[in-house]
Amino acid sequence: MDKKTAKRMLFNVLVFLALIVATFWFVFKDQDISKIFDITKDANPYFLLLGIFFMLMYFAMEAINIKSILKSFGNKLSFLKAYKFTMIGFFFAAVTPSATGGQPIEVYYMSKEKIPGAHGALALLVQVCGIQVATMILGTVSMALNTNLLTGPVLWLSIIGFAINGIALVAMLICIFNNKFTRKLVHGFLNVLQHVGMKKISEKRESIDKSLDQYADGAKYMKDHKKEFFMAMVRVFIQFCFYFSVPFCIYKAFGLEGMGFFQIFALQAILFMATSALPLPGAIGASESVFLSLFGLAFGAGEMLQSAMLLNRSITFYLFVVVTLFVVFINIVRIKNRKAEK
Repeated sequence: MDKKTAKRMLFNVLVFLALIVATFWFVFKDQDISKIFDITKDANPYFLLLGIFFMLMYFAMEAINIKSILKSFGNKLSFLKAYKFTMIGFFFAAVTPSATGGQPIEVYYMSKEKIPGAHGALALLVQVCGIQVATMILGTVSMALNTNLLTGPVLWLSIIGFAINGIALVAMLICIFNNKFTRKLVHGFLNVLQHVGMKKISEKRESIDKSLDQYADGAKYMKDHKKEFFMAMVRVFIQFCFYFSVPFCIYKAFGLEGMGFFQIFALQAILFMATSALPLPGAIGASESVFLSLFGLAFGAGEMLQSAMLLNRSITFYLFVVVTLFVVFINIVRIKNRKAEK
């Protein structure tokens, strides 16, 4: 990682920390913190551990996907190394807007393990395609079955999230399956920008062409490896089923009854749909606010709802930001030691 990238990442981390402080101040400023922590402390630890296990399986399914896709190219990669790449990607995605920093860093560290950059980028393209498909299908079905919950700001965030994710999926599919048309369209747009005096167009053109080449490779991969591509999509669906199941673990940890697994699963799917496309690191602020708006039906109002949000967000995000930070640090130290030994 060069100094420019490192400085950009440091800036993103500082913004990330500032957003966390602002979010928790806004959410808890009028709440009785002692009551919230008392409720949190009394939660059944076994269900909380189950939620953490679901998150570990969330990472595991992505690791299996990366390992399997890279294997189809003839790359040998252990499950543990694939798991490491997944966790590194999670950290850098968490601290960058719209999770844009995760994949380039994963490809970079894959190259350190002698995985060709083109293969690593294609494996992650398939994964991202699966995420968009899973988000749209699970989110849309959940929204359709729970229209009574979509009111006020949650309704608008859900519509915006649906629109952005839908546009992203359609754009991705067009880039993959109609690459020539996309290339002509993009080049025409860049020519207009160059004509009006925009600078560094040639550099942008080169970068975009490289991305479009990856999409073309993605189309070829999907045609040549239909079974593997289908299984990759299935694994992404299973991955997000683990993720969307965590709030139910929180629900049961509080000893609550009345709502079924699929109802709470749907609430989390709607939350993810509504916030995942927002240009905020880790959707900080938005995820917490939407949780409080959506999950009142499950946890009621007041301190229990606040505690549920704190536990759910800690298990699905904050805990693993800390864990993956250690993975990143250990990986950097190992690479430096490896260089020193040469």
